[in-house]
Amino acid sequence: MQPLLSIASRIDRLNERIGRFACWLTFLMVLVGSYNAIARYAGRAWGMNLTSNALLETQWYLFSAVFLLGAAYALRHNAHVRVDVMFGRFTPRTQAWIELVGTLAFLVPFCVIMLWVSWAPVRNSWMILEMSPDPGGLPRYPIKSLIPLAFLLLLLQGLSDAVKRWAFLKGRTRLPTDTYQPGDS
Repeated sequence: MQPLLSIASRIDRLNERIGRFACWLTFLMVLVGSYNAIARYAGRAWGMNLTSNALLETQWYLFSAVFLLGAAYALRHNAHVRVDVMFGRFTPRTQAWIELVGTLAFLVPFCVIMLWVSWAPVRNSWMILEMSPDPGGLPRYPIKSLIPLAFLLLLLQGLSDAVKRWAFLKGRTRLPTDTYQPGDS
């Protein structure tokens, strides 16, 4: 069990680093978006075009990157969206079982399917070096590459969480407490 916990720890650290990188991308996205908004109105007032399709697409690509790269980070910190009607009333052991079964029955198969489904379109995009259809737009193939990467990271994080829950259920570790708290660093 210890080797699996060691691998889980490495996966956690990887997704932690990528998630923190995605936080910086959020800051950059806000800067680009703010510029685009200000430039659009200032350009109208001055009769000039101060923005471009490339800048608009950069904003969307950054949003996509934040969302895709942040998914595994959110799972790692238990900050993902969940409908918690009864879950909080269960014992920690029951919660661990629910998380383990849910991960193995739903998250893992979903990630595998998404990896399989996204591979061909990404490969094809790279083969033709797909570009935006908009004048002055950006290449599409690099951002499309984040789709399978995101699902691979999410799959790895799900497996990491499953290992930690299994270790807890076997009495080898304490309760996983990867719950996100505002102000965590």
